[in-house]
Amino acid sequence: MKQKITLSIITVLFFSTNLKAQDNIITKRVESSVSKKSKAEQNNDSIFKAHLVNDEFQVWIDLDLYHNNILVPRQEIFGEVPGYFGAVRDTRKWIISDATIKGKKAILTIINDYGSEDLKAELKHNSNGTYTLSRIDGSTMKIVVNNKWVNIPKDVTFYKK
Repeated sequence: MKQKITLSIITVLFFSTNLKAQDNIITKRVESSVSKKSKAEQNNDSIFKAHLVNDEFQVWIDLDLYHNNILVPRQEIFGEVPGYFGAVRDTRKWIISDATIKGKKAILTIINDYGSEDLKAELKHNSNGTYTLSRIDGSTMKIVVNNKWVNIPKDVTFYKK
């Protein structure tokens, strides 16, 4: 009887170890193919993975529209997003909740961090290396400067930093 129990335990341990080893091999293969694909994507087109700055309004955009893996500082509750719009003089953020890339243009859905305002915008990569964010439809983006709301214009030009 003891031999049967011992044999059963050894058999279960053997199969569980074998399954774990197979799982590790499969995981390594998947990770390898994913990393090769990611490197290829980055080499082909990385214009929409950047830190963009506008000095006139003292605002910036952090974005990675390829992997949608940006965390909004102090607002991690939103999880990983395609990007966000921030200002030097305001702690509030405008979050890019959705993005569709079409060549050198991206169509963005942007919401404020309260969820009370939203807009559609186009981010275009210009031939001179700058970017233009143009509001297509929806709310006007606003930031606070010296305790007053400042509207961000319909078209804002950014450069890559």
